[in-house]
Amino acid sequence: MIVCSCNVLTDTAIRTACHVERPRTTGEVYGCLGCSPQCGRCARTIKTIMDQALGGRCTTGCAICPVSGDLAEKPVSAEAA
Repeated sequence: MIVCSCNVLTDTAIRTACHVERPRTTGEVYGCLGCSPQCGRCARTIKTIMDQALGGRCTTGCAICPVSGDLAEKPVSAEAA
């Protein structure tokens, strides 16, 4: 699902950046994904996704979540998402 229309960022890309780069702010997420905030309407949603991903509470079936064990088998770069 596209979370940021300005930069065309998906929830998967954001979760991947969180698991690989471990950003602490929404601004760092944008940087990890090679862009910068534009209108800011997505910041709250990105923060929610960050909290889920960094807290190990990704939705069931999250292919990149370390809790699922898939990340240890298949490293995923932020660019791949």
